[in-house]
Amino acid sequence: MSESAQISVFGVSETGNVREENQDAIYYSDASDTSEKQTGFLFGIADGMGGFANGSIASKAALETLFETYEEIGKSVTKQKMKVAIQNANLRVYQEARRLAAGRMGTTLTCVHISGSEMMIGHVGDTRAYLVRNNTIQCLTNDHTRVAELIRMNLLPPEKARTHSQRSVLDRCLGIGLFVQPDIFTVKAFEDDIILLCSDGVWAVIEDDELLRMTLEVQNISQLPRVIIDKALELQSDDNVSCMAIHLQKLGSSAKKHAGEEVKSIFSKLFDVVRKEKLV
Repeated sequence: MSESAQISVFGVSETGNVREENQDAIYYSDASDTSEKQTGFLFGIADGMGGFANGSIASKAALETLFETYEEIGKSVTKQKMKVAIQNANLRVYQEARRLAAGRMGTTLTCVHISGSEMMIGHVGDTRAYLVRNNTIQCLTNDHTRVAELIRMNLLPPEKARTHSQRSVLDRCLGIGLFVQPDIFTVKAFEDDIILLCSDGVWAVIEDDELLRMTLEVQNISQLPRVIIDKALELQSDDNVSCMAIHLQKLGSSAKKHAGEEVKSIFSKLFDVVRKEKLV
């Protein structure tokens, strides 16, 4: 008899100290639906572009469409199907802007689909996905910004990614055109992995090493997003701040554990979210 996956997710999204509206959004699969356990689990974060109209509408519309398409996909989730889901989200935002006569509407989108021992990441913009494993942290996504591109071309030092005046200027996002080219890739998943999804209002003021330290020191993973958000606000983030922590406690019978690592018995309610709303 196959074992079910046990995955916990906790998330916080707040307006922050400066902005008047929260243009970030987070969304996640419903673990109470047994059909989700057969198709895998999906998690997403989006950051509506503050310089454009209706950023909050854009971020929520993108995530709603992504998840609606995901539900129609069925049991098999491939890179091509993930691309279609993100393209549908892009088209929805584009059409909403036209319907509302709101000018241009844009949003980032970063999502993680987990099935068995595989993580599939879809990404557009500068929201980030981090992987914490074996006491190390790795940023899995590349920022689609002008500054990041200059850094990749060795024209700017990496430390400028957080402080440059044009840090938030995107060169790729959802909603600006009829088509978008997302980054889609897979990563091997292991039990006890932690994935962090963060908006740029968080990672712009908190270094990767500090994110790792907080993740390792927090007593309960359910507290982690709150701890990270509070730190970002303490460091005077000037943007909306959102963070989701996904803990892969058990991946099911098809997934292998870290070699030589003892299985841990962790009892927690699946998908007990810090903020009760599904869409923040």
